[in-house]
Amino acid sequence: MIIYPALDLRGGKVVRLKQGDPARQTIYGDDPGAIADRWTAAGAAWLHVVNLDGALASAADARANLAVVKQLARRGTPIQFGGGLRSADDVRQAFDLGVRRVVIGTLAVEQPEIVAALLTRWGADAIAVALDSRGGKVTTHGWQTVAEMTPTALGLQMKQSGVRHALYTDVSRDGQLTGVNVKATVDLARSTGLEVIASGGVSTVEDIVALRDSGSVAGGVLGTALYEGFIDLAEALRLAEKAVEK
Repeated sequence: MIIYPALDLRGGKVVRLKQGDPARQTIYGDDPGAIADRWTAAGAAWLHVVNLDGALASAADARANLAVVKQLARRGTPIQFGGGLRSADDVRQAFDLGVRRVVIGTLAVEQPEIVAALLTRWGADAIAVALDSRGGKVTTHGWQTVAEMTPTALGLQMKQSGVRHALYTDVSRDGQLTGVNVKATVDLARSTGLEVIASGGVSTVEDIVALRDSGSVAGGVLGTALYEGFIDLAEALRLAEKAVEK
């Protein structure tokens, strides 16, 4: 199971939002490169980077964040990147910056026909679909809008298009330190056959062990718990790798 330390960018700073609410923000640093180096030094094999300004349609800040992403990519650690990728051109631009994998959400809901073309162009390992939900329904536009579709329905549709990777966030738990929704994550992975990465509410090493021991979850994103010191990244990585050793 792969652990992805999160770097959520807003105005060039590393921040966390509670439940995706832009008004409930905590700033954790104004040097994303230094923070990325810290996680890489602890052993992270991937970084999960989100352009919050892109997701929330703040154009000027979104462009500034892209410059940060380019600098992060040059450091060499593979980046999984999302936030505001609403067109094929946006996806191309992200890869031009040097990211290894993109996460698309709103685009997959509003233009599902484009997904197959993206997979053909970039490959299945380079594309992940966000199956983030609130109240059992998929959210779009930076979690600000709820679509009339369940994560399972969208996941199955994307699986038929050739998608392999997915990110699942229970938005109600994101940034709350209340524990990841293990059951929903595992059920989603098993019902869709996708390689699902858990996000939202991962708070303790026990959460990581539960996801790992399910045998169905491909990874986990660590955000607030990492920045607040509730989880040590090196320990999280060690625990996540145990499943591979069995």
